[in-house]
Amino acid sequence: MIAIMGASGTTGGALLHSLTALGVPSRALTRDPDRLRTHLGDAARPLVDVLPADAADTDSLRAAFKGARQLFLAMANGPAQVEFETRAIDAAADAGVEHIVKISAPAAEPNSPVAVSRGHHAVEEHLRASGLAHTVLRPYAFMQNLLLLGPAVAAQGVVLGAMRDAPCNWVDCRDIGDVAAAVLTRPELVGGTYALTGSEAVGYGDLAETLTHLLGRRVRYVDLAPHELRDSLIQRAQLPSWLAEHVVEIQQLAVSRTESPTETVARVLGRAPRTLDAFLREHLARFR
Repeated sequence: MIAIMGASGTTGGALLHSLTALGVPSRALTRDPDRLRTHLGDAARPLVDVLPADAADTDSLRAAFKGARQLFLAMANGPAQVEFETRAIDAAADAGVEHIVKISAPAAEPNSPVAVSRGHHAVEEHLRASGLAHTVLRPYAFMQNLLLLGPAVAAQGVVLGAMRDAPCNWVDCRDIGDVAAAVLTRPELVGGTYALTGSEAVGYGDLAETLTHLLGRRVRYVDLAPHELRDSLIQRAQLPSWLAEHVVEIQQLAVSRTESPTETVARVLGRAPRTLDAFLREHLARFR
């Protein structure tokens, strides 16, 4: 049995869909089982067992993991992420889980300039020390997060950022789900660390040009100083300060480190990754 921690999240939901498409049973773990059940499609219901799980409660986690052989661990970024994920790893070991697939982040290093990446490094180290078989997925920027730019593009025709002209690796979360499903169903993939990107690195300036072409009206990229972007995210977008800081840190990482696409998705899945252009076309209504 495959247990999915964070099944109602972006990557967990993508994995749930991927496993269902393969006809593979899974156990979806969430704080709100009733809500998740209402969102399951007809194809998923016979294959998915939805159970409650509280990342702050070790006993709840042990009960949720009991009988599972593999665990997909993807928890939302946040101040308690390291605490929650290390607790989940310990509970999984206690429950007899044999293999954990962890969603991590680029630059998951002890001295990373990105606080969230430093946290992921700490969790990766805890996972290694657990003695469990494990696989680490390090996806770059989610295409799905670009949908958060929709209101500003629709209302003002602007994309705000602090990336100058730096390219950024984007990956569709559905590809992350497909790679995770492959790792969980193909033993030869277990044990690796996989950096996941799309097929091209695209900066915000090029993103604005693509939206201009697709929408038939001008969309401008407005490059802000890091502190200006941080203030805008807190005051206008109402993001908590830690999340605004994270967005700025990620964008500054792209400025300071050249990002080149990897071939991991194609190598694992035997097909090209989904493209940013196709993603934008699919969700164009969100930017109108």
